[in-house]
Amino acid sequence: MKNLAGMMKQAQEMQAKMVELQTRLEAAEVTGASGGGLVQVTMTGKGVLRRVRIDPSLAKPEDVGVLEDLVIAAANDAKSRADAVMQEETQKLLGGLQLPPGMKLPF
Repeated sequence: MKNLAGMMKQAQEMQAKMVELQTRLEAAEVTGASGGGLVQVTMTGKGVLRRVRIDPSLAKPEDVGVLEDLVIAAANDAKSRADAVMQEETQKLLGGLQLPPGMKLPF
């Protein structure tokens, strides 16, 4: 029974660490860019869009289609960076614990 109690304690500690990780990810911000930095998108570590910055030189009516594509590319870049932050923080939290193949955290 001591082993079960130890496992329960570890599970509770892991749960507390996961809550802390979620809080850090909500506060973390990453910025993605496209068009050589002319379009920048900032989002949280959980992928919530915070800001879009567009260089004024792109605000020409004939370039709206290009601008829309650049915003999408910058948002996708920011999302990739947010995913990388989440992966890095999760690895720190697990500290060498090996998960079964295909299992991702946070759940």
